[in-house]
Formats: sequence, structure tokens, C-alpha cells
Amino acid sequence: MRAPAAGPRLLLRRLREIMAEPIGAQERLDMIVVEIAGNMVAEVCSAYVLRADGVLELFATQGLKPEAVHSATLRIGQGLVGVIAQEARTLNLPDAQHHPAFAYLPETGEEIYNGFLGVPILRAGRTLGVLVVQNRAHRTYTDEEVEALQTIAMVLAEMVATGELEGLSRTGASLDLTRPITVNGSALCDGVGIGEVILHEPRVVVTNLIAEDAAEEARRLDEAIASLRLSVDDMLSRGDIGAEGEHREVLEAYRMFAYDRGWVRRMQEAIANGLTAEAAVEKVQSDTRARLQRQTDPYLWERLHDFDDLANRLLRVLMGHADGPPALALPKDAIIVARTMGAAELLDYDRGRIRGLVLEEGGATSHVTIVARALGIATVGRADSVVSLVENGDRIIVDGDAGEVHVRPSTDVETAYQGKIQFMAERQQRYRLLRDKPSETTDGQTVTLQVNAGLLVDLPHVEESGAAGIGLFRTELQFMIASTMPRIREQTALYSAVLDAVGAKPVTFRTLDIGGDKVLPYLRSVPEENPALGWRAVRLGMDRPALLRSQFRALLHAAAGRELRVMLPMVTEVGEMKVARELIGRELAHFERHGHRPPKALKLGAMVEVPSLLWQLDELMAISDFVSVGSNDLLQFFNAADRGNTRVADRFDPLSAPFLRALRQIVRTGAAAGTPVTLCGELAGQPLSALALLGIGYRSLSMSAASIGPVKAMLLALDVSRLAPMLDALIDAPASSTDIRAALRAFAETEGIPL
Repeated sequence: MRAPAAGPRLLLRRLREIMAEPIGAQERLDMIVVEIAGNMVAEVCSAYVLRADGVLELFATQGLKPEAVHSATLRIGQGLVGVIAQEARTLNLPDAQHHPAFAYLPETGEEIYNGFLGVPILRAGRTLGVLVVQNRAHRTYTDEEVEALQTIAMVLAEMVATGELEGLSRTGASLDLTRPITVNGSALCDGVGIGEVILHEPRVVVTNLIAEDAAEEARRLDEAIASLRLSVDDMLSRGDIGAEGEHREVLEAYRMFAYDRGWVRRMQEAIANGLTAEAAVEKVQSDTRARLQRQTDPYLWERLHDFDDLANRLLRVLMGHADGPPALALPKDAIIVARTMGAAELLDYDRGRIRGLVLEEGGATSHVTIVARALGIATVGRADSVVSLVENGDRIIVDGDAGEVHVRPSTDVETAYQGKIQFMAERQQRYRLLRDKPSETTDGQTVTLQVNAGLLVDLPHVEESGAAGIGLFRTELQFMIASTMPRIREQTALYSAVLDAVGAKPVTFRTLDIGGDKVLPYLRSVPEENPALGWRAVRLGMDRPALLRSQFRALLHAAAGRELRVMLPMVTEVGEMKVARELIGRELAHFERHGHRPPKALKLGAMVEVPSLLWQLDELMAISDFVSVGSNDLLQFFNAADRGNTRVADRFDPLSAPFLRALRQIVRTGAAAGTPVTLCGELAGQPLSALALLGIGYRSLSMSAASIGPVKAMLLALDVSRLAPMLDALIDAPASSTDIRAALRAFAETEGIPL
């Protein structure tokens, strides 16, 4: 077997020369495959590009029939090239035609070739195409040749993604970062946002790919790795890191990756093949991401985040940004794009400049989505690989109604969406005309519509929407955006401002619901394997009564002479309500002893969001002044489906018969006991699910301010007396026998009820 006629470094330099020549995109790619074939002593070199429609198209070839270019195509998974694209892995075969995946394309003339080496063209772990070399002889390509072709494929990926090969195809490559792209996701928060991309965790952009001096690049890599390892060691030796526990094991695993010889060796090999240190890091990161993205093991997914973080840290060291990425000035129309983020991280941004949010992960009931909805930010989740498709500053449209994201949209598309924004504004104006109308169904049932809030920016929405009050004020948001624990006077100032803003309308304050994914940076906690089911909400307050009592004290001060409604989250047993009532009674006695003006009335309620309360409802109603159903958490615990896990969050329908039976049981028990019941989860804010809630007996709902208009328009056209018997029959039927969601839509259509 002959050795390559020239090394990959010489080929990379030749590619750079070709890119500098004033020629067209097709001619440029034709020259590139000729150079690759000559360098690797291959009789065939072919470049396939994954088009925007998901088809692999032959874009250039040296050795196959020229007429096959732009006519020969393969689907993902079809043939050897399709398998490489699907699995993002290299195939090195001495006898390709006998491989079970081989697919013969008559138009190419490749039936005479046996030796086959194909590598995916990857960028940020995403497949852009496939690069192939072939020989008539039965040969297995050497490891050096495989590495060389992978290195060249990376350079081609950057050329495609950055538009250097613009005009290559009639339909466009799937990851050309200069072309329009539409990404489909899940609609999380209504509305449309048009603006500029701001990456929540900006990717380090590598622009210098081809090395001039391999020895110098190897030295730079060695120094950067040493610096990275030192920083990881320092992190583990800090005094605030416990000596034992699961968190320690996670950090030790992180350090193990930093010292992984295989990781370092692959980067060194990429440098030896002609890449700069930065390009070598990016190549290995992309290869690793491509492999791990196709795994289903949650542990391996976590390791993917570790590898990504390590690679990004290493890139920042190499590029002189060791302290983190350079800060970006937020434009006036920012669209935040992130893999995932917490609610507090969203609140760190200047909310007056955010027009939209795009997440690769995140469900309708995740906390960042709830905060985005409260802020009126159009949001799309589960936008697959969107982070790798955009760059900071790209124009982008977020359609929170359709669940679509348009990256670098054409002028026509942007103009059409400007029209949609105008139409939505007119629709909101129609809803505003309903503001002062009584919330009453056609058969005379009065329904109380309130808003969920948590920030001062939410308060004007109470009056604007015509809401009857605030059914849920999330007090934890003040704690989440603060760098230190808010003092009693700071809490009092916020609660007073809330009560002042709504005047005589009622406000229900929920005590601190922290823990789980709502972490306070200044409140130390022990890492938990299952934080959503762990030390959070009222459980934390019971174990740290000083924290709960200080909040009670602030609320009592703020509500002097006014009604105070306080609600406890995640109550699991009636005994917790008794302890809370004793604690707030003690604070009230202390309050009066010192001559302070007490509230005009004090009402203490519980949130029903833990299924165990379904078997304590009679006792709960007897000890509570009111009850609120937190349908978000109740649904996830009811179905054992983590609402933050995109794989299972939408697996179970909240309008299923079993869940509606549970909700009906709560409201009926409350009615029998004379205890008011409100539902304040996300179910209340969708006209269809609100229709179901009214049908099973709820007459008090709390939702985002933007949902008041659509829900009110629905109930004004509803005759509950016609809906309730039908819905009861559906709920009492065998759970799998009826599609309740479809039945409700049909009822609404027949009755002329707007949804």
C-alpha cells in the first residue's frame, strides 16, 4: 500500500490558497476534491453536503461520473454515506460493496471501487455532510490517513458554516451560518419577538484554523492544558467544597476528564495534521459531541456537558479570555438563545431589552418558562441544536405561538412577522375591550380571574388586564435575583408596594418556594439526587423556622390594616399547616405586643401540589382558610414525570380522565367544606384547559396577565350547565376510552366558544 504523497499540513496550506483564489464556489470545491485525492493517493474523492431538506447531495467529485454532481442523492441512513451522516462516525472499509449498508447509485459509476474511507463533516457536533475517498484496490486506510481526512473535513465544515462556499447549492447546506434557517420547537410563551441573537453562553469562535508552526501550536496547547488543570485543581481545593458527598464525586470526575490522556492525544494529533491549537480543541470537541449526542444514557449526556465546559474553558485560555467570555452589550431587541438556563439567570438580564427566548431544552412548566411568561417574553423550547446554528448578532424571529424560530430570516419573512405583530396588537386591543365586563358565563356563573406575579414589573398588568387580584405572588423571585439574603425591611418594602399597587383587590402571597431548580447562591444546601422531591419549599421553612418567621414578620408589617393572605407551597401533610399556623400566630402576638398595627384579617392557605393531600382533603379544608391547586407540580408528581425533563414533560396529558378526577375531587371537597379553592397553575391560562376546569367546578383561576383576555373571551361564551354533565360523563368513563381534549374542542366548536 502506498503512503500519502504529501502530508495533511501541505494539503491544508493548499486549501488556504484555493480559498483565496477569485473563483466561484463550485469551481473552488471541485479544486478541493482534486487536491484531496492527489494528496491521499485516492482514485476518488467526493463531497456530499446535507441540504436543508435533510438530503445528502453529491456536490463535487474527482473520479466518479461528473454528471452525478447535484443529481446523486441519498437519504440520512441510506447507503454508506447516509450511515456516516446518521451516526456521525467514520467508516474505513477494505471491501465497501460487501458492507450491508452499501447502496449502489448507477449514475455515479462507483461499482468498480472497493477501498472506502468516509468521515462526517462536523461543526459543533452537527453533521453538515460527508467526505469520502475511494480506491479500486481492497485497502484499509491507515490511522494517519483517517486523521488527515477528519482534519480536512473540519476545515470544510467551517467553510460551509461561515459562507466561504456560499452559492454552492440551489437548496443550501444545512448549517450555512449565512443562510436563513427555520427551527421547529415547542411553543412555550405566546407572542412574537424580532431581534438579535445573544448567546447565553457564547461559543468561542475559532477563526484561525491552519497552523504555520506545528511545534509552536503544540507548545501553546501544552501550556493551556496545564493552566486549565491548575484551575480545576484550585476549584477542588477551595474551602467551601465539602470533602465528601456526591457533588465531590462529580467534581472529581470533571478533573479526571481534564487529565484524560486520550483527549489530549487527539488534540495533539490534530495539531500534527496541520491545525492550530484552537482548531484542534474545537475539532475534538465537535467529534466528542457528535458521538455523545447519539447516546441515550443520562450519565453520558451529563458527561457531554462536562466535555463541552472543559473545551470552552481551554479555548478561552488559548484565546486570552481565561476569566470568561468578553461581555456583550445587550441590544435594545435582544433574543436570548441558550441550551438551558435557570429562572434567576433570565432575571439577570435587562428585561426591558429582551424580546424573546429560545431554549434547546425546557418545557411549558419549567421555572424559566414561567418567569418568561410573567415577563411577557415570547419563548420557544426544544429547539434542537439551535445554539450551534446561530452566532451573536444574527437576526432572529421567535414565534411563541407556532413554536418556530427563524434564524437570519429573509426580508419578506421579517416583513410578514411585522404584520403578525401588528395583528396581535389589534387582538390584544379587542381583549382590552373586555376588561371591564363582568367575568360571567352565559348561564350566570361568576368566575374570578386573577394573575400570577412575582416582580414589581408585573403589577401594572393587574389593572391593564382587568384581573380581580393576584392569586399567586411568588415571593422567591426577590430572593433569587438578590446577591444576599433580603432583609426584613427589604421584604416589607416589596410586599407593601404590591399591596399598594392593587389597592382593594386581594393578593395571595406564597411563602418561599426555593430548592429544586430554584437555588439561592447565598444559601448553602447539600446536593440531592432528586431535588424536586427533596428539601424545598415549606420543608425548608419548617427546618429553618427563622427564615419562615422573618418572612411572616415582613408580611405582617406590609399588611398593617389590610387583609393578608398567605399560602404555603408543597404541603405534604396537614400537620405542616398546624405548625405554620402556630408560627405565624406567634409572630402576630409578638407584633401586637410591640404596638404594631395588625392586618385587618389574616388568612392562611395551602397549595395542593403533592398527591398525598388527596387523601387528607377533609382535614386540610377544615384547617385552611383557602386552598390553591398548583397544577404544575401536582401534575408532575401525579404522573412521576419531571416537568423539567423534555423527554417526559409532555408524555402525560393534564386533560386525561385520571388527573381531571383528582382536580374535581379537590374542588368538590372544598365546596362541601365551604373552603374557597383556586387553581393557579399553567392549566388556568389556556382557554381549552380553563374550559375543562370550569366544567368540573372551578370558579376561581389565576394565570399570567396575557392569558386573562383569551380565557375571559372563552367563558363569556360558555354555558357551564351544558358542559358539566358531558364532561363528568367523560371523566367517569374508563380512562382510555375517550379523548377528552378532542371532545372539548368539538364542544367549543359546536357552541361557538373561542379558543
